[in-house]
Parts: sequence; C-alpha cells; structure tokens
Amino acid sequence: MAFPLNRRQLLGAGLAAAIPSAHAFIPVKVPQKWDETVDVLCVGTGFSGLAAAIEAHNAGASVLVIDKMALPGGNSILAAGGFAAPGNDMQKKAGIKDSPELLLADMLRAGGHLNHVECAKVVAYGAYDTYRWATDYLGVKWDRLGFQGGHSVARSCSFMNGTGADIIGPMLTKLSTLKVPVRLRTKLLNFVTDDNGAVIGVEVRANYQFPKEETGETKFIRVKRGVVLATGGFSQNVQMRTMHDPRLTAALDSTNSPAATGEGLQAAQRVGAGTCLMDWIQLGPWTSPDEKGFGVCPKFVEASVGYGLMIDPKTGKRFINETGNRKVRADAILAIGHPAIILISETNMKKHVPMSTVKAGLDNGSIKRFASLEELAQSYGIDPKLLKESVDRWNDAIAKKTDPDFKAKIFDDTEANEGTFFACRLWPRVHYCMGGLTINAKAEVIDTDFNILPGLFAAGEVCGGVHGMVRLGTVSIADCIVYGRVAGKAAANRKA
Repeated sequence: MAFPLNRRQLLGAGLAAAIPSAHAFIPVKVPQKWDETVDVLCVGTGFSGLAAAIEAHNAGASVLVIDKMALPGGNSILAAGGFAAPGNDMQKKAGIKDSPELLLADMLRAGGHLNHVECAKVVAYGAYDTYRWATDYLGVKWDRLGFQGGHSVARSCSFMNGTGADIIGPMLTKLSTLKVPVRLRTKLLNFVTDDNGAVIGVEVRANYQFPKEETGETKFIRVKRGVVLATGGFSQNVQMRTMHDPRLTAALDSTNSPAATGEGLQAAQRVGAGTCLMDWIQLGPWTSPDEKGFGVCPKFVEASVGYGLMIDPKTGKRFINETGNRKVRADAILAIGHPAIILISETNMKKHVPMSTVKAGLDNGSIKRFASLEELAQSYGIDPKLLKESVDRWNDAIAKKTDPDFKAKIFDDTEANEGTFFACRLWPRVHYCMGGLTINAKAEVIDTDFNILPGLFAAGEVCGGVHGMVRLGTVSIADCIVYGRVAGKAAANRKA
C-alpha cells in the first residue's frame, strides 16, 4: 500500500508506528493566541544571526533577534583568526594574487571533496563582497594579513583587536541604529509548523537563565516569512558529540562558548530537517593544556607556522607538516599521545606574532621565553642534542626554501631560528562541528525527504556541507557572515 504522506506528515498524524525507524514525536500545536508576530525571526546573536537580521531588515522585513544567553555574541565573540577574503586590500598591497577559484580549490582539497560544492561556492565567491560590506557598511577595521594552515596564500584579514567582538560590536551598533530588537535570555524550544509542515512560528522560553532549564515562561512567536536558525554547533554537548565521534569524551575540553550545545539543530530535526557530515568534528591543533578554553596560544601558534617548528618532546624531532590543515596536525599530536612543543626564535616571532598575544601568554604561563635552545630543551625535558639537530635541519630547509621532510610551507621572510626562543605546549581541543543541517545555496533547509522545508533557513556552524571534512582557518567567519546575509535576504523575500 502506498502512503500519500511524507514522514513528517505521518508523524503529525500520529502514525509514527508505521515507520519502525521513526521516533514518536508530537508536533507543537498552533497556539490559540500568538504572543507576537514578526516577518523574520533570527535565532542566535553570532556572526550569522546578526548578519541575517541586518539584511532581512534592509530587505523590508520586520525582524526580531533572540538568543538564550544573557550577553550577545555567541561563540563568534571568541573568534580570533580573521576573515578569509580573496582579493582583499592587504593582499593587493602585498602583491599577493588570489581569487575565489583558488579559495574554493583550497576548501575542497582540505574538505576531502566531501563539501557540498554549491554551498562552498557561495562562500568562496561571496567572501570578497562580504569583506567589503563589513569594511564599508559596518566599519570593521583590520590590522594585518595572516596565513593559515591549508591555504595556498595569505588571505586572512585579522581584526584590529584580535577578537570576534571587533565584528560583533559593529553589527550590534548597526542593528541598534536600524531599531532592530535583540532580545536576550530567550531560548528556542520548538518550531511550530502548519498542516503542510511549513515553519510558521516558534515556541520559546522567555526570561531563561542559562543553564537552568526550569527557568522562564513559555511564549509563542508567529513568523510570517521565515526563521533564520543561527545557533552554532554542538561542541559543548558531550553526549551529542560522542554519539557521532565516540573519541570526543568529556576528557577533551572545547574551545567553544558554553552555549554551543546544539538544541537549535535538534529542534530543526524534530520538524524533519535533514543533516549531513555529523561525524566530522574538528579539533583545534593549536590549543595549550596550560590554559583553558580557546586561550591565547592559537594566535601565537598560527602566526608561527612556517617560521618555527613543532617537536615531539620525547624524540626531539619534527613529526608533522606545521602548515598542514587542522585535522592533519591535530591527528598527529593525538597520535604521539602527549603534548607537542612549538618553538620559534625571537627574530621570527617579532615579525609575525602580536606582542599583546605574547605578553598574555607569558602572563598566564602558557608561552615561555628561553635565552637559548639548551634552556628550552631542559625546561621541556627534550634531549638537547636531538633538538639541536632538528632545529639545524629546519634552518637548512629555511635556507633552501624547501622542506624535504614534511613539505611544510616556508615563507620568503623566514630567518634561521637561533638565539632567544619562545615556545608553548600543544594539545587539541574540540573546536568546530563541520556537520549540521543540510542547506542549499539559498540557505534553505532541506528535509529528510530531500525537499525544501518551507519557512526555515539556516547559516553558520549549525549547517553542514560547506567545509567537508576539514574547515580551513578563518573560512568560518566568511561562511557565517556570507551565509547569514544570504539567509536574511532569502527569509525576507519569501512570500508571507
């Protein structure tokens, strides 16, 4: 017997038992009275949610932004890498040739060609325009150009003060100017759908106090055009992440905000949203066990690769391509089974590592300064003879501009590492969820029947497919803002 209904409609009709693999789920009923109505609702106050709100307003929609936390910014406010934009001003000044095609090729190569190409193209071809939008429309300021592992060229524009607040702040200021309300302590619970499965509103908990689930009161917001889901990843949800990768137990810390718990993604799944690449959860190879959270070492490490070298302290030898992508480096560190060491001479360090980063690391003890290589070896328990041999071999590679051992990228201005050294220990932390909701190039969410889920849009880390199996550094910010803008416009332009 052929059923004329899809899975979501069967669930809504109470026929879940007809599908053995389905979980019984009772959809949220349309309330007798809505508490308020807007054209577009943006859930999340990170890069994606705020970008979507700005563009939805500018497209003529009435907009509300909500966030479960007491402060805006989400995980985005912790971002420290920069914005990957091919053809940016600093590249042109430095004479670096770049293109959207080269960025796309880098994304696909790092992603193991598991990327959804149409989604990756949206980011690669939209990054420069969004860089200009952030610079000219929002007034975001940049201070230097950086190289990130896995990229073909230096294309990452670093923020003036080195944190995501340098973009979040201007976005919030713009929304205030546009008189778009940003309502905090408002947690998304469920989506409300009509008889055809289209999202027409949300159930929220107002006056919510994270993480106290019993706090707040239930409210219903009607959404006439679309919801933009921008709630980020699930790196802090140990149960959820170990379901997809059993290695990622509570023994591994996360760099993310405590808010990165994945409830928004789960709410979308409950109304039939499809997911992809959920097993691909990225570890950051640049975090230090000597500080908590994201810390300051990542900025020290990423500015040092291609200049300094990574060492296994037990062997005194290099063990990996320092300029390789994040997965390559993180997996290599986990494989040796103990923290690695990255070291760089003061001469090379001063050229590329912000002194504010070095000072912060020295102050919290995660970065150390050594008057000599012998002093460094003694501090970390490395055989000084073997360490010197490794540094000498790396210096020889620098002189010849080629690394015969691991094919690391060596930059033209790299000098021999000698004299005073700076170093830190490295041990990976859970950093980014490459998997998430399945979307198309218009930021529309695709359901489990491979159809567009009407009224639901998504952007940022809550989505999967853009990055494939490995996300390149600083491409996430481009992804979040580019796709946030796409989602906001698409939601505003959907017919009510």
